[in-house]
Amino acid sequence: MKKFNTLKKNYEFKRVLNKGKYYYGKYIQFFIIKNNRGINRIGIAVSSKIAGAVKRNKIKRLIRENYRIFIKDKILKGYDFIFVWNKNKNPDEANYYEIKKDFDNIFKRTGILINEKNINKNDSNI
Repeated sequence: MKKFNTLKKNYEFKRVLNKGKYYYGKYIQFFIIKNNRGINRIGIAVSSKIAGAVKRNKIKRLIRENYRIFIKDKILKGYDFIFVWNKNKNPDEANYYEIKKDFDNIFKRTGILINEKNINKNDSNI
């Protein structure tokens, strides 16, 4: 399986959480900030108060898989993302399709999906 570029350090997470823009869905809270590196990096946070390690890791796997399949090649480059599981939602409700719906809704609002309008706008900035 191909590895992703990830946020690993505490200061990287803090930067995105404090200065980034916030979007929310039914299950996922989403933070985004431009990183000026030309690559996308992701971070996933699930509180230990939500569930045990097995369920937390399942949620992380589902989020990673949705990012890999649905979003990775459809978004503009140069951003840091953090996906945070909503603490009010039961982790047993987590499934691939519910998270996919959240991704659809969130990324439509962010304006970083690649389409003709974004491609033409970015080409004019070069």
